[in-house]
Amino acid sequence: QVQLVESGGGLVQPGGSLRLSCAVSGSIFSIYAMGWHRQAPGKQRELVAHITSGGRTNYANSVKGRFTISRDNAKNTVYLQMNSLKPEDTAVYYCNADIFTMVSRARDDYWGQGTQVTVSS
Repeated sequence: QVQLVESGGGLVQPGGSLRLSCAVSGSIFSIYAMGWHRQAPGKQRELVAHITSGGRTNYANSVKGRFTISRDNAKNTVYLQMNSLKPEDTAVYYCNADIFTMVSRARDDYWGQGTQVTVSS
């Protein structure tokens, strides 16, 4: 069993900041790429940021310069620092990870349950 648990969401005013965390636990052999996606009401889920096991990052154009993805491999945790938040950033944020597990002895994509981020005055 593998679990991804997000935390750090909430209500923030425009221009404010939030830091999301996603901790991975379970029968993990290796974690490869990790990422954050979001889904706003009535819209498709979209990639926000992505980080490889080596630390290479990639961002959606809409968040470049405002969001920063990072990871702590010792803690099996990925973070998303969100600054200068805008109302259009309001969405449920999901983390995902490409994981090789000891139970399945296979590599697969796992997702967290999501955390709500609301940007409003």
